[in-house]
Amino acid sequence: MQTLEAMPGFTFGCDPELFVTDPDGNLCSAEGLIPGTKEEPYKVDYGAVQVDGVAAEFNTDPASTFEEWNNNIVKVVKQLKSMLPKGYNLLPVPSVNFTPEQWERVPAVSKILGCSPDYNAWTGEVNKPPMCEDNPYLRTASGHLHIGWTELEDMSNMGHIVNCQDLVKQLDFYLGAWSLQKDEDPIRRQLYGNAGSCRYKDYGVEYRVLSNFWITKKDLRLQVWNRMQRAIWDMSNNYLPDNAVKHGFDKLVIQSINTSKRDVILEDRYYFPIHRLS
Repeated sequence: MQTLEAMPGFTFGCDPELFVTDPDGNLCSAEGLIPGTKEEPYKVDYGAVQVDGVAAEFNTDPASTFEEWNNNIVKVVKQLKSMLPKGYNLLPVPSVNFTPEQWERVPAVSKILGCSPDYNAWTGEVNKPPMCEDNPYLRTASGHLHIGWTELEDMSNMGHIVNCQDLVKQLDFYLGAWSLQKDEDPIRRQLYGNAGSCRYKDYGVEYRVLSNFWITKKDLRLQVWNRMQRAIWDMSNNYLPDNAVKHGFDKLVIQSINTSKRDVILEDRYYFPIHRLS
């Protein structure tokens, strides 16, 4: 598969989460197994690691080519895995259900759901915090993407916020809708990752729709990379949200992502040009 070049001036990173299993194959918390916190990530070569709830999270340094971006992911995951005690492993799946016995051993601090709020690029509103009262043993893992094009932007600048929202909407067509064909786990969106989910950053935007399904396979990492690039390159001459709104197709894409229903969009003719990117 051809690798698309990034638009000059853009950089790319990610901050995926992975679950941890003990030597007996039981789910366990990453607390006490790896260093780093959300407030103070532990710096490693090519990125950093940290505990996030029960999961082990890593983030990668900004990159401007696929080779650099892919290398950052591979190298940081390797370092993260080496930090685990002997017999412990990383589990790269989008959702897990702890058993009551496993949950009993999870530290209280790891059981807390949620972090700082994220936003819905389609509405501009703050997303509701995650709730899992019906299943307190459910936990999910994401594969967020970070896209940068500026530096130390004033976060009160509404022009910057609108730019972030526009790109996130475009990414919903190129990545969010496409992910329904690749991500076989529909459970995560009960808590996180609805259409338009993002955080505005002073360097750009964090796209929070994808799970971690793409992390461990190079061909999927390349497809994610190519779709990010195509979405950005196409912004100037093929901004899909504008075209979709005319036909009400934006609502279909949002509905499909939010419900993880692949069949909602497959038969619509507007989807296929994007679907054929891979």
